[in-house]
Amino acid sequence: MAQTLTQLSVAPPPEAVHSATVVSALVDIFLRLGVREAFGVSGGAMASLWDAMSSSPLGVYHFRHESGAAFAAIEAGFASGRPTVLFTTTGPGLTNALTGIIAAREEGARVIVVSAHTSASSRGRFAIQETSRTTLPPSLYEGGRPFHFAAVVDDPTQLSEVERRLATGLGRRGGFVAHLALDTAVQRAPSAFAGATADKAVVTTFAKASVVKKESAPPCVDTPVPAQIAACVDALRDGPFAIWIGYGARDAAAEIATLARRMGAPVMCSPRGKGIFPEDDPLFVGVTGLAGHASVMRYLEDFKPRRVLVLGSRLGEPTSFWDRRFVAPEGFVHVDVDPEVPGVAYSTASTLAVIGDVGATLRAVLGQLQPMNERFRRAPLHGVPLPELPRPRIDRVQLRSDGLVRPEALMDALQDWVVDRSNATVLSESGNSFLWTTHRLRFPAPHRYRTSTGFGSMGHAAGGVVGAALATNRRAVAVVGDGALLMTNEINSAVKFGARAVWVVLNDGRYGMCEQGMDTLGLSADAGIPQVDFAAFARAQGARATRVDHEVQLDAALAEAMTADGPFVIDVRIDPRCKAPASLRNATLAGPRTGPRALTFPVS
Repeated sequence: MAQTLTQLSVAPPPEAVHSATVVSALVDIFLRLGVREAFGVSGGAMASLWDAMSSSPLGVYHFRHESGAAFAAIEAGFASGRPTVLFTTTGPGLTNALTGIIAAREEGARVIVVSAHTSASSRGRFAIQETSRTTLPPSLYEGGRPFHFAAVVDDPTQLSEVERRLATGLGRRGGFVAHLALDTAVQRAPSAFAGATADKAVVTTFAKASVVKKESAPPCVDTPVPAQIAACVDALRDGPFAIWIGYGARDAAAEIATLARRMGAPVMCSPRGKGIFPEDDPLFVGVTGLAGHASVMRYLEDFKPRRVLVLGSRLGEPTSFWDRRFVAPEGFVHVDVDPEVPGVAYSTASTLAVIGDVGATLRAVLGQLQPMNERFRRAPLHGVPLPELPRPRIDRVQLRSDGLVRPEALMDALQDWVVDRSNATVLSESGNSFLWTTHRLRFPAPHRYRTSTGFGSMGHAAGGVVGAALATNRRAVAVVGDGALLMTNEINSAVKFGARAVWVVLNDGRYGMCEQGMDTLGLSADAGIPQVDFAAFARAQGARATRVDHEVQLDAALAEAMTADGPFVIDVRIDPRCKAPASLRNATLAGPRTGPRALTFPVS
């Protein structure tokens, strides 16, 4: 759960380092803000910062590529609940990290990016890897996109305002991605700064001397104004409603369960919202959107809720495909901490926007909302029982002793060994890995499943699993495709730091989602890649590994991986003839369209 601004400002670091230089003072700031992990790749232009971090209580994790470090920083933050640091050097150091930085913004992560910045005396003189507003997009040094807050730090007196702005941003609900471009000439400059101050003169100097704009993050609102709470209560009293939860509601699982059971309200979730409401609960009707369940639409069509209560979701394309069948007769009640979210995905639908933290909002609502009138509850009415709610139907497959591994069989084994028998975080990679895990795995609790649907970069889970494992000192399991693991390989980093990371590789020698999509659309292209022996690849880097050629080998492989002390790779030879549940995605790609249209959910 996000720390409050007060906690971030006063929480003492475990062993604060002595602030003698700008970089050591900056490290002290990170520690006071709750940072405990820093991920990145070294370079001469940020050697002083690297040294200062390495001499501090921070866990400093040097990766093989900046994008892998960025994904690790994102997932370390989500797994631990703490903000993280991503450090890069000049030139390609920063630009290599850009994909991960944009993913951090889209995912709602809390990451402080610290890059090296070419000094004023060297700029414009063909410096090595010159990095500044004149050589890179100016937006990298301004608040807006991709950063909520950005500044060039070229004067020791700026540190007070840097800490204030970072503390304010990290204290908000939701994500916060900041960028500090650290001038190479000032990194080892003396600094007497010992903590945040309210010195207005320093603030003024900072604003004039730095390349900085106002933060773009929305203001933090915990509890909505009483009028919004009253309107929400009235709307939910008005008739049967469904609850639609997204990743932004992940810290409100208890409140959501109380509301659903008190009111007999069915629950559906976005792909990123899996597990926030138990997927084995009788009120759960399925996952919406990409790799979603047909049971959701059966519920909406058969039970016709009067309203849909949306909690912490942007209702973007991966969650809704903007399908008009989600629009109930009285529209949406949409609770979100970001005032720019409600009413955007379905701009013509009636939407009651309630701006606030989901948990705080529901606590206020529950204080006034009594159980729904018997006429609307899911209970027998006048002796006539209502039909059972549609539920996702996931049938196990019978293991076969020969032939390549069907992804359905692999998912069944992952359910048994990873989801049901451990507390490991499960990350799924973009592509067919995401489709299979989202559709078939069932999570009984929040904070167990992570996937990126908005930006959806290949390699996110392949690198992110290392950060999740390191930040929690627990096992984390990434389900990845062979193409994704070849894009972002941080097995070597996991070996160096002893991360309890497991990669389960869907190895079919192709970009499976691309090939399947092209085939569905009646198009043709070469999506094949030379098949890699990932078990040998992992062992060559010092990790333990095994190869699974047949389904009967799955249990033994997962049992070994889930008890390994360090990183482990399972190379699973997947049957490419098995079609992943991607009909929704393929439908959106098929032909031109002028606006949102109804789509057919896959059978589940």
